[in-house]
Amino acid sequence: MITSTEQLFTEARTQNGYRPDPVPDDTLRQIYELMKWGPTAANSTPARLIFVRSAAGKDRLIACLSPGNVSKVREAPVTVIVGMDLDFHEQLPKLFPHVDARAWFAHDEAKRAESAMRNSSLQGGYLIMAARALGLDCGPMSGFDAAKVDAAFWAGTRVKTNFICSLGHGDPSKVMQRHPRLDFDEACRLA
Repeated sequence: MITSTEQLFTEARTQNGYRPDPVPDDTLRQIYELMKWGPTAANSTPARLIFVRSAAGKDRLIACLSPGNVSKVREAPVTVIVGMDLDFHEQLPKLFPHVDARAWFAHDEAKRAESAMRNSSLQGGYLIMAARALGLDCGPMSGFDAAKVDAAFWAGTRVKTNFICSLGHGDPSKVMQRHPRLDFDEACRLA
């Protein structure tokens, strides 16, 4: 029996290929319902998601990818585009109602962009953990032209692409050998 820490961390692997098993809409909703509870600064929750699964959607996304990511997106039942809403502050009266947090960002585009990137990245991590908790495998990736993805999927909005992540049931034959990680003393210090 696999433990939760093994499922989420030590046995989970970045996927490079997928079995053709579909991912039901209900599972995608469950992923969001779990990830939305992860903490963000001032409950800002700037992440916006597009779950790409149709052939037409995949073709649009593939046109924006580096060659090394094409087969990953083509094989995955779903690839989620994790975007960041640069106007997230407009939701703060609803999401953080006890103080006027909207005013913190209203007149500072650079501050909004920095906060949107930071907090949507956190939410993308929560998405990966939620998907793994629900038994899916994930393949987060860079290797795309963000301006092209923005034009193809976020046109007419103030959302910009942060990263993309394939979802599904991984093909174990396409998983690379586990690479090393830094030890505590190499990556951390106590102050």
